[in-house]
Amino acid sequence: MKSVVVVESPAKAKTINKYLGPDFTVIASLGHVRDLPTKEGSVQPDEKFSMLWAPSDRGKQQLKAIETALKGADALYLATDPDREGEAISWHVFDMLKKKKILENKTVKRIVFYEITEAAVKNAFVNARDLDQDLVDAYLARRALDYLVGFTLSPVLWRKLPGSKSAGRVQSVALRLITDRETEIDLFKTQEYWTVAGTFRHDEKAVITAKLTHYEGEKVGKFFIPDDAHATAIVKTLKTADYQIEAVEKKRTKRHPAPPFTTSTLQQEASRKLRFSAKQTMRVAQQLYEGITLGGETTGLITYMRTDGVTMAAEAISQARQTIEQSFGKTYIPPQPNVYKVKAKNAQEAHEAIRPTSFMRIPADMKASLDEEQYKLYTLIWKRAMASQMASALLDQTAIDFADETKAHRFRATGAVIAFDGFLKLYIEDKDDETEQEGEGILPAVTEGQKTTLQDIQKDQHFTLPPPRYSEASLVKRLEELGIGRPSTWTNIINTLQERGYVKLEKRRFEPEARGRIVTSFLQNYFEQYIEYDFTANLENELDEISAGTRNWLHVLEKFWPNFKERTAEVTGFKNSDILDTINDELGPLIFGTEPNARECPTCKEGTIGIKNGRYGAFVGCSRYPDCTFTRQFTEEAIEGAEDSTASDFPKDIGKDPQTDSPIMLKLGPYGLYLEWTNDLNRLKKPKRASIPKGTPIEEITLKMAVDLSALPRKLGVHPETAEEISASMGPYGPYVKHGKAFISLKEYNVLSVTLDQAIEMIAADALKPKKPRRAKVVAKKPEAQKAPAKKSAVKKPAAKKTAVKK
Repeated sequence: MKSVVVVESPAKAKTINKYLGPDFTVIASLGHVRDLPTKEGSVQPDEKFSMLWAPSDRGKQQLKAIETALKGADALYLATDPDREGEAISWHVFDMLKKKKILENKTVKRIVFYEITEAAVKNAFVNARDLDQDLVDAYLARRALDYLVGFTLSPVLWRKLPGSKSAGRVQSVALRLITDRETEIDLFKTQEYWTVAGTFRHDEKAVITAKLTHYEGEKVGKFFIPDDAHATAIVKTLKTADYQIEAVEKKRTKRHPAPPFTTSTLQQEASRKLRFSAKQTMRVAQQLYEGITLGGETTGLITYMRTDGVTMAAEAISQARQTIEQSFGKTYIPPQPNVYKVKAKNAQEAHEAIRPTSFMRIPADMKASLDEEQYKLYTLIWKRAMASQMASALLDQTAIDFADETKAHRFRATGAVIAFDGFLKLYIEDKDDETEQEGEGILPAVTEGQKTTLQDIQKDQHFTLPPPRYSEASLVKRLEELGIGRPSTWTNIINTLQERGYVKLEKRRFEPEARGRIVTSFLQNYFEQYIEYDFTANLENELDEISAGTRNWLHVLEKFWPNFKERTAEVTGFKNSDILDTINDELGPLIFGTEPNARECPTCKEGTIGIKNGRYGAFVGCSRYPDCTFTRQFTEEAIEGAEDSTASDFPKDIGKDPQTDSPIMLKLGPYGLYLEWTNDLNRLKKPKRASIPKGTPIEEITLKMAVDLSALPRKLGVHPETAEEISASMGPYGPYVKHGKAFISLKEYNVLSVTLDQAIEMIAADALKPKKPRRAKVVAKKPEAQKAPAKKSAVKKPAAKKTAVKK
């Protein structure tokens, strides 16, 4: 019996092909074979949300290969990934082949496996099933929703906010998370507070530092000590008292291991420990899942990496426990296997956690077969999964309370000692450095009622900090907590926000771009319901219910579409100017501040500055345009060479050109600072401009410098050997020296002060540098017989032109 097996990737096809006999042909679909075209009418709400699919060019090729393979086959096995998206790809392949009547008299089955090992693959054929229509319906509902939201809302954005690129059902909610956090940071007011700690000497060796917890009978909260004056007064009072050990509390506690990785927790830990991006983590995990060559055989090293499940198969748990005993001893195995609860509401999505396909493949033994990224991620996955089945750690926690004779003033010291390391021997969660040791802050043995000496007392100033910006890992974690998106979509959401120019990643943290903040403001004011966290999460729950077969997919679309369509039509009728006024009202105080003259135009002093929207996105401009042409960038970032300045400090008046009497302004453009000669007598004339050498301190940009820059290029003299002129000037890539046809970048010297001798030294040094060989132009040789006529014809042509000139 000949069979065709369809998987998603060539790597997976290559691995599986080795497990199956010659009667099986394994072909990769290369992902989706068709999708909804990005044009109007791909989803038709009036026809029960029917969808007009179109195959991709690559999809056509792969489908043709499947058709060819099926000609002599008896069965088709659809073995795409074991999730909702994988079920959809299988359905697309099945539906396209069925419409072509390729599947007549052939058995069609769906098989799934969560690890690419010979046993798992062969077992999947034993448990073959039909396509899961509930999962397919959930995919159809999600795809229709995403299309209807994106294709309906994005054109409204293009018309109302030029420069904006798109909106999406989940994408816009993720963007709102980032912009809301930025607003929290903007509005955050730093608050000062102080803490007081005492150092107590118990004996000649034992010194204990304890924090003040009660003063004059009152509990010391975070803001109990507001400033230095209060702290100084408290310290003065505490120094006069005598202290003793009032209480000693000892308690043994357990610390339990974390469950094995899900998609979300893998991305978080890989970010913290390995500094991997979410995209990088999933790419490397895909490689480990699809298979690595070991001893001439291709083997999958981890289970499927898109999952929200935290369970492990019974065989895997048994193997883990055996490996733990062999590596660490029986004391590190709990009496019963550790069991973790699944967070996902939909049981069909709650697959196994991410784990090694074999715990016997110890990372150190695998290092030679893996590249650096693969080794690091495999080690992380192996350790986490192993630790999840190890015994809990035992910690002895101690608290020592110190009090004066009146019991009005109290201090407390806390510490912990690891009595049994358990899983901590292998894996410590949420720490970038896995070698960091537990047990710091061990307290000496003391007894209640003992006298002690206050050796010193310290006061420390602190300031509250705003909430941190989201990292990739913390954003995924928050999306998961809110129930927004799914393991298969989080990475794409993050990539889309960056590709659209809505956010940027700075120091591994997301900052919203001007365009992103304006889009969010627009959506919050005009489509508030549709970017509410609860609304989006509830919609995800409904999709899960469709997957479980408890909700009809058409009913979900019929409930969503009419109101959304009506709201979109309503907003389309609003004036662009009114929309911009609304955005200014919301973002204005954050951008310009709330001082009385915060929005006064710095150029004309009459107009009001506000957020404008141009062809290329947002900027700040004057309300008196075109009479006043003041503009600046939307964001308030520090300027290179002027770190103490922001965009609102520009333009600056440098003075008047002594020759033309034209005002010279220092302005900020998209590529940095520049000088502009304004000419109020003739606005239509393009003003003269001059670039400023990169890194020039703002205090050095004077009227004299402006005049000197406007006079470039500077003639330095003639080269003594070549007799060619040497000059210095500014170009699009910075300052340079020109000698004949050669241009040498000026890095060590100032363009306005470089001398002839210095320039000659630079030219000599440049001549010694190895030059890249020029690529020879390849000319096809013609047969010898054809060369003579060609030369003869070439000689005649000039004569013909000469005759034409005479005429």
